[in-house]
Amino acid sequence: MEGGADGTISVTANVIPSLMSEMCELALAGDFAAAAEVDSRLALLHQNLFLEANPVPVKWALAKMGLIASGIRLPLVELDVKYHVQVTAALEQAGVSFPEAA
Repeated sequence: MEGGADGTISVTANVIPSLMSEMCELALAGDFAAAAEVDSRLALLHQNLFLEANPVPVKWALAKMGLIASGIRLPLVELDVKYHVQVTAALEQAGVSFPEAA
């Protein structure tokens, strides 16, 4: 947006729409420094949501956040366990809280 775009197409917005919206509003208002601060909180999430094919990490993150039931339909498969720590760390860096385990 700093280069003149009017918006963004965002995978991250599926997981944390409030922060993506805030970042876009700041950028559109010309407050690029504040937008960059929000984006820095999201940077690891932007990256880690592509550790496997989209939407696998997104669905896993939303389930971890308690927003959807876990599971994914074929031909996709669940997020590989080796990526759980990385996606969780990215969510935590973005300020996401998780429901208490029942």
